[in-house]
Amino acid sequence: MSKEKLWTRDFISISLVNFVIMLSMYLLIVTMASYATDTYGASSSMAGLASSIFIIGVLFARLYGGKEILRIGSKKMLLGGILFFVLISALYLIPSNIYFLLVIRFLHGIGIGFASTATGTIVAQVVPASRKGEGISYFSLSVILSTAIGPLIGLAMINEFGYLSMFIFSLVVGAACLPLALTIKEPVVDYHADGTKSRRFSLSNYFEPNALPVSIVMFIIALAYSGTLSFIASFAKEVGLAEVGSLYFFVYALAVLFSRPFTGKLMDAKGANSVAYPALLVFAVGMYALSQVSSSLIFLTAAALIGLGYGNFQSIAQTVAIKMTPPHRMGLATSTFFIAMDMGIGVGPFMLGFMIPKYGYNGLYLAMVPLILAGFVLYYFLHGKKENRFVQDA
Repeated sequence: MSKEKLWTRDFISISLVNFVIMLSMYLLIVTMASYATDTYGASSSMAGLASSIFIIGVLFARLYGGKEILRIGSKKMLLGGILFFVLISALYLIPSNIYFLLVIRFLHGIGIGFASTATGTIVAQVVPASRKGEGISYFSLSVILSTAIGPLIGLAMINEFGYLSMFIFSLVVGAACLPLALTIKEPVVDYHADGTKSRRFSLSNYFEPNALPVSIVMFIIALAYSGTLSFIASFAKEVGLAEVGSLYFFVYALAVLFSRPFTGKLMDAKGANSVAYPALLVFAVGMYALSQVSSSLIFLTAAALIGLGYGNFQSIAQTVAIKMTPPHRMGLATSTFFIAMDMGIGVGPFMLGFMIPKYGYNGLYLAMVPLILAGFVLYYFLHGKKENRFVQDA
């Protein structure tokens, strides 16, 4: 029997649009803490907030977007989100103060939140059910590649042209993805059975219950990962590895890039546990290695391990959230999953910033190891046991 087609025009287009959106996001989120410190003299915790408040804006957009995408339509939400974040990006060019920067970051996050909720919903609907794990894994590469290329571009532009250049670049690439987004066909889905049309308040109008268990685990794992996302450049400088610091996300992305074709297919064939458990253990080992860095080799090895671990668990968890959910509620499942992940990444840098003065970066990353292992146990109780039954039934 021939496989259902995965690489359709819409799948490729939505993946490219998502890549550009995420490129704008990670270009700034990785460099924003240093920008706030260098430009406005912000403290470590305030610099962390300048980086992470963007994610809080994303969170608010997802809460609204997951519910309203049924009424608005995924393509309209995508185009509206892109237009909004492009307009807000122009405000970075206006010199001001740290508080105005926080407002811009929050609003920028709202635009990205609407656009990325739409891309996640569209791709969940255009990927064939029999290739869901493989399709989401490939789609997630658009995020992984942006986490590698974004910081490389951002740090290179800062060193060569100053901070203003990265804001201009983010504005230009954001506007460039609009024509591509216009070509995407919105999937036709039957929403008649959906219960989110009720005007009475209900948590099920904002969160997909079937996606909540794995999303809770994703929150814990994203919280552990957030410290590398915001502070890795400062950590590399502190341990005398500033020259290889910019390669962290590049090596991270390479590890995910080469493993994704195998992990996605493995999930479709053997179930989520076959990838999730090894990924979490490798993530814990990678974080421990990062806490013990004494050379470039260990630093880059840690990056590869964290890529294999966190990078693959993220796509597997997203696929689980979608596969557990009826088609007409995939928008809510997508927003539920990313709300949890965004909360972990968004709250993390602000919370973890308070640990750095007392324990240092090494102590911070070492403390994340037991947190990841707690996520491992939580995954088993919230989903892993049930996944075993699904594979046996299949």
